[in-house]
Amino acid sequence: MSAPDAPARPMTARAAGPLSGTAEVPGDKSVSHRALILGALAVGETRVTGLLEGQDVLDTAAAMRAFGAGVARLGPGEWRVHGVGTGGFAEPEDVIDCGNSGTGVRLIMGAMATTPIAATFTGDASLRRRPMGRVTEPLALFGARAWGRRGGRLPLTLVGAAEPVPVRYALPVPSAQVKSAVLLAGLNAPGETVVIEAEPTRDHTERMLAGFGAALRIETLPEGRAIALTGQPELAPQRVAVPRDPSSAAFPVAAALIVPGSAIRVPGVSRNPTRDGLYRTLVEMGADIAFETPREEGGEPVADLAVRFTGALRGVEVPPERAASMIDEYPVLAAVAAFAEGATVMRGIRELRVKESDRIDAMARGLEACGVAVEEGPDMLTVHGRGADGVPGGARVATRLDHRIAMSFLVLGMAARAPVGVDDAGPVATSFPGFADLLRGLGADLAEG
Repeated sequence: MSAPDAPARPMTARAAGPLSGTAEVPGDKSVSHRALILGALAVGETRVTGLLEGQDVLDTAAAMRAFGAGVARLGPGEWRVHGVGTGGFAEPEDVIDCGNSGTGVRLIMGAMATTPIAATFTGDASLRRRPMGRVTEPLALFGARAWGRRGGRLPLTLVGAAEPVPVRYALPVPSAQVKSAVLLAGLNAPGETVVIEAEPTRDHTERMLAGFGAALRIETLPEGRAIALTGQPELAPQRVAVPRDPSSAAFPVAAALIVPGSAIRVPGVSRNPTRDGLYRTLVEMGADIAFETPREEGGEPVADLAVRFTGALRGVEVPPERAASMIDEYPVLAAVAAFAEGATVMRGIRELRVKESDRIDAMARGLEACGVAVEEGPDMLTVHGRGADGVPGGARVATRLDHRIAMSFLVLGMAARAPVGVDDAGPVATSFPGFADLLRGLGADLAEG
């Protein structure tokens, strides 16, 4: 059973003393999903260290087993994957339950779409509300067929193409999930599959495909960045070191920036340039974040973050073109913006409407309940900051089965004048197991109930 289907676990955050110490955040979720999937499509044994062991990734591991790969946990964060080769997936005997993970289900659909097998996918209540047409439509160009609920929603059955053809596909909206699904489908199609994105999105799939031995060519065209993949390679098994997740690191970083007197370190965080929009924005707001000892691990740039509270931040206007590089971080940015001086304006964020929840609406309603004025539109949110010590708090916020909404409001409660509770912290386990313990270890006051 996925965490969001378990009994609700209310949690409350209260203001405490300064945060200090080292925050060892989990491995990157995006890289973890891809390491398991590409390991399953390689020939031989792939070893993964630093794998995120949140429920989302564990559901992807279970799915790879269902498709015939050998997947075993050797120790904390250390996993072994015996791959079946490109096009080697077997037809699963049961429904594939992807829990809460939109990334997992969409990438797995892509990986099987050009193999002549059928699979039925489902997920928790949140995932079953999310649209899958954005993936099944380009997969149909390869020859795959899909049947689902109205609006292309789960449960959904996908039948892979018996004679797949290569595809040239321009992304209608910036989406690393759709880009990745098309590239993974292209692995078992003959010829060259090309994906064109008008705005760059996170590039973990391209980096890892190249690392596993796929032939990729990336060029800039008038219509955008084009990724060309030569189909039907034999992927070679790899040793993958997963960097720490910048999306998870965002929560202790944000907390340190709003809790007076705080100073923390977050080691080994991915500095992938397609994922660093939040950190660029925080620096523009006046945050004291030092990126120390830059290096490369597992094909990804990483650095150690040193974060200090310096007082009131200033509101900024976030460039819309930055959205793809920080799409998962807008909820926690909105929490930080509540403690800034002036307005923080976020535009071009329509994608947040179709995440685990409608995150624009969820943040707007939660912030209003905590005494923070907001304005929202179809693809924008403005937060009118109340300064370093100006957020009243005192509310219990509906998380809507969304892990990032839960964590964002718990961070906000750590610096608000009155405690802030969330109705259910259970979904946090999907992406950040140990979140509460990690924050408590830095000095936070987080209590069940």
